[in-house]
Amino acid sequence: MDEEVAKTLGDLELKLRELEQELASIGGSRPHAEQAGRVVDEAIEPSTDPSPGFMPPGPQSQAPPSGFAPAGPPPPVAQAPVPPSPPGPPDEAPPSAPPPRVAPPPPAAPTFEPRETIEQRYSLQARETIYGEIPATKDRQQEIDLDELVRFGETLKRTFGDLIDQYSRLLADESSQTRSRSREKRRPARGGDRAGAPWPIARAPPGRLLYASRSMADTISFARGAPSLDIIDVEGLREAAGRAFESDPAGATAYGTSIGYPRLREWIAAKHAVEPERVIVTNGSMQADAFLFEHLVKAGDEVVVERPTYDRTLLSLRERGAKVHAVELQEDGIDTDALAALLGDGARPKLAHIIPNFQNPAGYTLSAAKREALLGLAREHDFTIFEDDPYVELRFSGQRLPTMLSMDGERVVYASSFSKTVCPGIRVGYLVGPAEEIANVARIATNTYISPSMVSQAIVYEFCASGAIERSIETVKNALAQRVDALANALHRELPQARFTVPDGGYFMWVTFPEGTSVSALFDAAAQRGVALVKGTDFLMDGGENTMRLAYSGVTVEQIDEGIRRLAEAYRSISS
Repeated sequence: MDEEVAKTLGDLELKLRELEQELASIGGSRPHAEQAGRVVDEAIEPSTDPSPGFMPPGPQSQAPPSGFAPAGPPPPVAQAPVPPSPPGPPDEAPPSAPPPRVAPPPPAAPTFEPRETIEQRYSLQARETIYGEIPATKDRQQEIDLDELVRFGETLKRTFGDLIDQYSRLLADESSQTRSRSREKRRPARGGDRAGAPWPIARAPPGRLLYASRSMADTISFARGAPSLDIIDVEGLREAAGRAFESDPAGATAYGTSIGYPRLREWIAAKHAVEPERVIVTNGSMQADAFLFEHLVKAGDEVVVERPTYDRTLLSLRERGAKVHAVELQEDGIDTDALAALLGDGARPKLAHIIPNFQNPAGYTLSAAKREALLGLAREHDFTIFEDDPYVELRFSGQRLPTMLSMDGERVVYASSFSKTVCPGIRVGYLVGPAEEIANVARIATNTYISPSMVSQAIVYEFCASGAIERSIETVKNALAQRVDALANALHRELPQARFTVPDGGYFMWVTFPEGTSVSALFDAAAQRGVALVKGTDFLMDGGENTMRLAYSGVTVEQIDEGIRRLAEAYRSISS
């Protein structure tokens, strides 16, 4: 566990002990604190089940700690974790019932466990919370009465719980570096001797662990490219789910085939004016990307990407051993002149990965002229264009441009997703390409998972076929247009040093600060003020230390104004 986290929890326990003595001396009681929130995708939601380490007393719970005798059944609220004590002898008799509470005389001097012991115990509790493991120890016997537990919960609701939740979320973070590190760690066997060695908990990449100086409920996140709940058509999805189970219960609930739910496949084919044999529907577009890379890219193959580009694309290609050529991204798309020069110097790419509309992370769009030029280079030098297009429907300004798939159906493999137009949790994406290539991808899919989720795809089909998707897209576009205007105005007002181009659609804006600015330092200073962002270096193989990506899809106009005000304050703090 990070030393800073353990020390913070140790300080909080010392304060708790002081409160115990004070409350014991007055014998007071307080109402129970409400349940702590649970961090879910950078938001706080009420918790219906206590997480591991926050076990409420009850008929099936562990024995209550000595020092209090509640008058009736304990209320069903999550209590703060009570640190474990070393187990007693195996045949030790259970403790006798506690005597009635009597206010003792104040102790002459408080005594506390050594800080090392406290930190070690909290490291163990973090492990329990993160992995859901309960150590092989006897009942926890910390002497804290009910009133102290309530005060404990109130005091630590925005500190202890946030730290543990944030650390847990860190381990599940979609950051490629974190996932890579996590895979290299091995968890110890259950029931082993855990006191002799530190836990092998995966550590955060520099700057990834959010500071706990603010409540997570107060954090404004420009980090995640996902829509806020208020612009998701939950009711439309509920109705679509009902229709899916009514109209095709057998198809929705059975194993399918690797090509996806047939009705949705046909709907996508009609949308792109191709035969269904040229479509495969997958569990999200990242799955489609992975299948295509597995099919086309072998170790040592050359691949062209934009600079900057989506971080998970870089990760996937590196893991496959590809030789990656990053070609500079301009405001009108990839620099096709630089690509032509690269090809003229002998580069022989197998694939060029291009995000043509409202690119992630930059928000730029590939111009019509560059689409033609890119296709010409692909024909001349015999490489495939992978047109990765999840944001195409989210244009709120300017004229829609034709897809490269529609311009050359044999040279292009196209990918898109319903995560941005329906909701991220539905996890449905697809590929469109030459029938032979799609058949090869389908064989990989069969060997991977037999079939994708028929339930999800049946729901998406009903949502699309009913016309609900068009209404959903309009809702999302209108909200995004308001939010990007608010973001641009706030940056002009609060951070005139920042340079950026306002996108015509999508979720993201790329921001560049003056040379010499450390966005890594800004990241830390912003986190201390309750603002989350993503450093530009995450999307580059080198350079970009003065850049960052801001996602405006999941924040309201009011949150944008306040978030940029805090970000400007953080910028001033690192510039002074």
